[in-house]
Amino acid sequence: MTADTAPAAILFDWDNTLIDGWAAIQAGLNAAFAAFGKPAWSREEVLANVRKSLRDSFPEHFGDEWERARDIFYEGVRATHLEVITPLAGTLAMLDAASHLPLGVVSNKQGPLLRLEAEHLGWTPRFGALVGAGDAREDKPSGLPLELCLSRMGLRAGHHIWYVGDTGIDLQAARAAGCRAVLLGDAAHDGGVQALGPDIHFADGEALARWLGALDKGG
Repeated sequence: MTADTAPAAILFDWDNTLIDGWAAIQAGLNAAFAAFGKPAWSREEVLANVRKSLRDSFPEHFGDEWERARDIFYEGVRATHLEVITPLAGTLAMLDAASHLPLGVVSNKQGPLLRLEAEHLGWTPRFGALVGAGDAREDKPSGLPLELCLSRMGLRAGHHIWYVGDTGIDLQAARAAGCRAVLLGDAAHDGGVQALGPDIHFADGEALARWLGALDKGG
């Protein structure tokens, strides 16, 4: 990888890319499952199965009553999410190293929840736009949320724009929007790095921070 691949802007996924908020998601899911007599999921099962946005995944789990399940889920999430979210190791170093670039977030977490979490962490000023599920006509793996985020930042999609995420759906969304698909982490919960075939791969946020730092120094 050379300076030729350097990004002009970076968009990030949220959960499991920048922050760990899985405890709240697990609590919300299990509240909804319990209300419908379904077995609870462990953290491992949540990590292995949560990819799609709620409006795409809940009809598969709850059928015609998915909207009632949605309300139960969000009640469970809102009860704890601001208390349990924590930045992943390396996130702050990565964001600091990228701070000279336009940055945005595109998540399959509901838009208002995403923006509330960013505000709680004091990160809102770091990003030109934060786009969540329901903000665009379609959610990831569609490229529309990325295009919406970029338009709000006054940018256009292309390989000069990186989208950094931890799942195959993130990489699909990047490619659908015409952006460079960048994988963060080992993707063990999603088939592994080789199975996903990212354009670029970093082991973690600290590795991306080091690369950006070296680039900034002309290394």
